Amino acid sequence: MWSLPASEGESATAHFFLGAGDEGLGTRGIGMRTEESDSELLEDEEDEVPPEPQIIVGICAMTKKSKSKPMTQILERLCRFDYLTVIILGEDVILNEPVENWPSCHCLISFHSKGFPLDKAVAYSKLRNPFLINDLAMQYYIQDRREVYRILQEEGIDLPRYAVLNRDPARPEECSLIEGEDQVEVNGAVFPKPFVEKPVSAEDHNVYIYYPSSAGGGSQRLFRKIGSRSSVYSPESSVRKTGSYIYEEFMPTDGTDVKVYTVGPDYAHAEARKSPALDGKVERDSEGKEIRYPVMLTAMEKLVARKVCVAFKQTVC
Repeated sequence: MWSLPASEGESATAHFFLGAGDEGLGTRGIGMRTEESDSELLEDEEDEVPPEPQIIVGICAMTKKSKSKPMTQILERLCRFDYLTVIILGEDVILNEPVENWPSCHCLISFHSKGFPLDKAVAYSKLRNPFLINDLAMQYYIQDRREVYRILQEEGIDLPRYAVLNRDPARPEECSLIEGEDQVEVNGAVFPKPFVEKPVSAEDHNVYIYYPSSAGGGSQRLFRKIGSRSSVYSPESSVRKTGSYIYEEFMPTDGTDVKVYTVGPDYAHAEARKSPALDGKVERDSEGKEIRYPVMLTAMEKLVARKVCVAFKQTVC
């Protein structure tokens, strides 16, 4: 008796060859095969076309991401490959079902967004051991700007000069803030205005830029896009007094932001947009999409993109 071994995470159909020859099972026994039965079996096998082996690609993300227009376009293209089968783990499954009940896959595309149960996704990857397109453990670090900056520094990637103000009773040595009219001193490091104040949580998009009195003072308050606005000016010149923040030098960019997308370490695509720090008005085209312009990266910029992709172990970054 012989069977085809099942691949991990799925059950293959077992093939049994019972070679009872002319003498019957009594004398030859189960599993014994005569030459005649062998050739007949081979002929039968040649007549059958075995199904193509499939690589199951699992998509594990919140519905807003997994069912978005761009993701739908990507998945439609993936499904054109004969050897790929794509399954989407629905939001109800990933939020309410134990990971043992999640469908198995060979390859997992999974990324964190608001409300996503990252702990469960990590547990699932340990249980099924799929090939990870984006490393899940590193996604904990990506949610904390302090960790992001630490990793960037360790990889030798240039950063603005910065200091971390941790309002944590257990770390009083990291909670020294002295504020002047046109500067702040954070744990001994002085930052003259303009400077940037970022919440340590990368999920918090309320980033403030403080201006010197010579430029009129006040602050520009950035936030996640709402309609056609991404920031608003405030006359408030004092920094926030609750919460933990990163303070850093303001980097002038002539009113332009550049977003770089990587797909693996060897491919990078860059787009420019009007900086939200400029006037807070989002420029949109006739279809309502934010206007962006393709940008040619320099060799050094491509190297930085590669370093970031590798450092954070996110193939799509």
